[in-house]
Amino acid sequence: MAEIRSLRDAVAELIHDGDTVAMEGFTHLIPFAAAHEIIRQGITDLTLVRMTPDVIYDQLIGMGVARRLVFSWGGNPGVGSLHRFRDAVENGWPRPLELDEHSHAGMANRYVAGASRLPFAVLRGYRGSDLPERSSTIATVTCPFTGEELAAVAAVNPDVTVIHAQRADREGNVQLWGLVGVQKEAALAADRVLVTVEEIVEKLEPTPDAVVLPSWAVTAVAHVPDGAHPSYAAGYSVRDNEFYQAWDPISRDREAFLAWMREHVLEAS
Repeated sequence: MAEIRSLRDAVAELIHDGDTVAMEGFTHLIPFAAAHEIIRQGITDLTLVRMTPDVIYDQLIGMGVARRLVFSWGGNPGVGSLHRFRDAVENGWPRPLELDEHSHAGMANRYVAGASRLPFAVLRGYRGSDLPERSSTIATVTCPFTGEELAAVAAVNPDVTVIHAQRADREGNVQLWGLVGVQKEAALAADRVLVTVEEIVEKLEPTPDAVVLPSWAVTAVAHVPDGAHPSYAAGYSVRDNEFYQAWDPISRDREAFLAWMREHVLEAS
C-alpha cells in the first residue's frame, strides 16, 4: 500500500542524485510543485524523461538539476522556445545537457515497453529521420514473420516517476481524469512512483473515463493542492495562460531567471 507522505519527505526518500526521473502530464496535471521541491533539495545529475518538456523542465534544466534529457518535443506551449533549455544545449549554461530525442510515438512506445517489462518496443517510424543516427536507443529489427524492417526503441524504466492527479484515497489508490497522456504507462514502468494530489478522500467515486492507479503501483502520495500550477487539474483549477506568456521574457535572461527562481521556488515555503 502506498504511504501518505509530505511532499518534502517523499522527494527526499524517493529521488536521489543521478536518478532517472520521469515527470509526466500532458498540458494538464503537470507536477510543478514536485519539481520545485527537487530544486529546493538540491538534487542533481538527473536524467530527466518527458514526452513534452515545457516550462517545468525549463526550470529544472536552468537550475542545473539535469545531466541528460530524454524527450520527444520541447517548448513553451502556445508561446515559443524554452530559453533555459536552449542555453544549456547551445552554451552549456549552467551545465552541458546530453540529449536523447525521439518521436512522440517512439517515446510512448518506450514507456509501454517499460511498463510491460520488455526490453524494447517495435513500431513503424523514424524512416527518413536522422534520429536513429544520433541515439543509442533506436535500432532496426527484422520481423521474423514477414521480413519487414521495423524500428525498435529501448524500453524506459525510470528510477522514479512523478505525476499529479486529482485525488487519492487513504490506501493510496490514485484517480485522474481529463486530458491525460502517458502517466499510467510511466508509473507502471518505474521502480518508484510519487503522486501529488489535489485531495485525499475516504473513497474514490466512479468518474467517467478516469484512470485509476492501484496502491500497489504507487510508492507515495502527497497532498499538494494546486500542485500542477501553472498547468491545471480538471475539476479543480484552470490553466494560468498569463504565466506561460510571462515566462518567456523571464527565461530569456539568466539573471532574471535566477531571481525569479530564488523568489518563487528557493525561498518559498
